Amino acid sequence: MRHALLIAWTKTLRRRGDDHAVVQAKDGAIVTFRELDTRADDWLAQHVAEPNSLQGRAVIFAAPNGIDWFEIFIGLLKAGAVVVPLDANEPPVAQRRLAVSIRAAAWWNGTKLELLPNARRYRDPSLCLIKLTSGTTGQPRALVFTANQLLADARQVTVTMGIRPRDLNYALIPLGHSYGLGNLTVPLLAHGVPLVCGSAPLPHAIATDFSNWQPTVFPGVPTMWRALAASDLALPNLRLAISAGAPLPPEVARNFAERFDQPLHNFYGSSETGGISYDRTGTATLAGHVGRALRGVQLIARSGQRLQVCSAAVLTHGNRQRGNWIMSDRAELDARGKVTLLGRRDSTVKIAGRRVNLGEVRERLCRLTGVRDAWVDFCGGAEPTLRAVLATDRRVSELRAELHADTAAWKVPKKITVMSSLPLTARGKIDTRALAASA
Repeated sequence: MRHALLIAWTKTLRRRGDDHAVVQAKDGAIVTFRELDTRADDWLAQHVAEPNSLQGRAVIFAAPNGIDWFEIFIGLLKAGAVVVPLDANEPPVAQRRLAVSIRAAAWWNGTKLELLPNARRYRDPSLCLIKLTSGTTGQPRALVFTANQLLADARQVTVTMGIRPRDLNYALIPLGHSYGLGNLTVPLLAHGVPLVCGSAPLPHAIATDFSNWQPTVFPGVPTMWRALAASDLALPNLRLAISAGAPLPPEVARNFAERFDQPLHNFYGSSETGGISYDRTGTATLAGHVGRALRGVQLIARSGQRLQVCSAAVLTHGNRQRGNWIMSDRAELDARGKVTLLGRRDSTVKIAGRRVNLGEVRERLCRLTGVRDAWVDFCGGAEPTLRAVLATDRRVSELRAELHADTAAWKVPKKITVMSSLPLTARGKIDTRALAASA
């Protein structure tokens, strides 16, 4: 049985089959919607001998944004797989380790599907995608979504933001991240919104892409907007600039508005819920808010500065609330529906737009050869960064080399300090104040 996302893709092919679907800015390659579908079929025929073998089973893959990403993604959907897209910068060793940890049936190693033992089977045919996110235990959590939940998120995003098939999305954020799925991937599949995959996340490269292809909608992250606002570059034809993935400092929003004579719209969401709130006017951020709920999303203030999110996009698999999710972020909801974020309640932090669990980082550091103990924290500010103190006799350069072999760059502390042992308080606990001062 074909799930709702593939049915929506079929309708898109009927409406827009001969229109451009994906442009690769780096080499100028272009495919239509119908050509993309054919490429997905060819990929499936070449790499999956028995498509039914993947039915209801998780398959992990990582690839850069581009035509190849979509042909793999659509091909796996057609095979009935529960797709697990990873960041392209995740090292291969880490990709395979994640595949084993969630009992995936296969892992795309860049050239072929590597079959794995002890695969789990999901019996609900509507399940089609897993988002991997940092868990409170330091182990990744598998958030399993149905096609209807992904469609609901994209619908809420496109309707609220006014994104239409005549627009051209600019894709620099990863297509498989929650942000990319709701703003780029599913809008292309279900609503026929084409996109151009950016050549590089650098101001001059972005400006060149805009000059050559003139995209109209740009979902980005604060680091991109900060760099562009400080430049003398132009973004011709841009009509909608969106910022998510990390807190947007008001000064960045203000500088962007002054520099480009248009607002920067703050967007807030989570892996569990998809989009939550949106700054429709571009002025809420300047007052310290993150806008109001997206259309189709209901927000309820709970005790302890908690925010309950209710919508058709909220995951239900493994969620006892069934359509409701209480956020880990501390937040305030005023009488007019404005959302103000007050910080996180757990040990996660957004680094370069990606959620990182401090416990997961510490666990990885403690597995390094010769490391007796580790302490991890982050430096706040507009661009949070990780820092760590390790009890070891090894050199920092050696530790970094070992980390980078199998750990994504954003999970590697920017600052690492080594000492023979971690300081303790009089009660025998790690002296976090002393460590913070030395890190």
